[in-house]
Amino acid sequence: MAQQLSLTSRIKLANGLSMPRIHLGVYLTSGQEASNAVHWALEAGYRAVDSAQMYRNEKEVGSTILQYLSSNSNTSQLKREDIHFTSKLESNSSYDSARKSIKQSVQECGLGYIDLFLLHSPYGGKAARLASWKAVEDAIADGEVKTGGVSNFGIKHLQELFASEPRILPAVNQIEVHPFNTRTEITSFCQQHDIVVEAYAPLVRALRMKHPVIRSLSERYSCTPAQLLVRWSLQHGYVPLPKSVTKDRIIKNGEVSGFVIDAKDMEELDGLDEYLVTDWDPVDAD
Repeated sequence: MAQQLSLTSRIKLANGLSMPRIHLGVYLTSGQEASNAVHWALEAGYRAVDSAQMYRNEKEVGSTILQYLSSNSNTSQLKREDIHFTSKLESNSSYDSARKSIKQSVQECGLGYIDLFLLHSPYGGKAARLASWKAVEDAIADGEVKTGGVSNFGIKHLQELFASEPRILPAVNQIEVHPFNTRTEITSFCQQHDIVVEAYAPLVRALRMKHPVIRSLSERYSCTPAQLLVRWSLQHGYVPLPKSVTKDRIIKNGEVSGFVIDAKDMEELDGLDEYLVTDWDPVDAD
């Protein structure tokens, strides 16, 4: 099991495609900082980057991926299709607005297509959510997007989408999830419906690195607190998106194949849940 969960591991999606098990998060990074983080991650063996329209860094991420692929650093002779790029719709509104926005993201990143495109939140109301999802479906049909998904959707939002009888079901729901906010109801619902859970803020935005349980278990497994948190996410079947702009931390966050957290310690980590929200929490939005 230890060797199966690493930067080279992939997870199968409901549409038959697959994606890497660990993605670099680039929230709140821009310009050269974003470019450096992506370059270091690719050098370290990461094969996926999670961007968004809201982050204003699609261009930097895309151009850095292309530069890396054509550089001497690309010793594995990776091609575009070996790198998984995610972006997200900034806001749900009309079909035409969403469709135009997706086309702009494809152009902005410069990668030819987007591997995973998500509705960033359920905000905007039912009509806007469903119209925006239709735009994602058409972007997939037109070859601009490979896989569609959602982010920050609660169970009621997913049920609403299912009830609309879409042509394509969401393959992913990206939510904040970590031991201090386990969101068990949503994650269980997703896994029962073959929706992969992507875990953003898997490192709890460094707010609980000194928690006694985190420190104790990190010592037990001879790993960093961040590695412990990434490993917890992987062992739950999630796809964590650890974010860092520091080269050493980017490398270390991906080095999680050398240990397995045992069942008893996983239970202890699960028990830390305090519904800690580190950013926004749209899962109950109307």
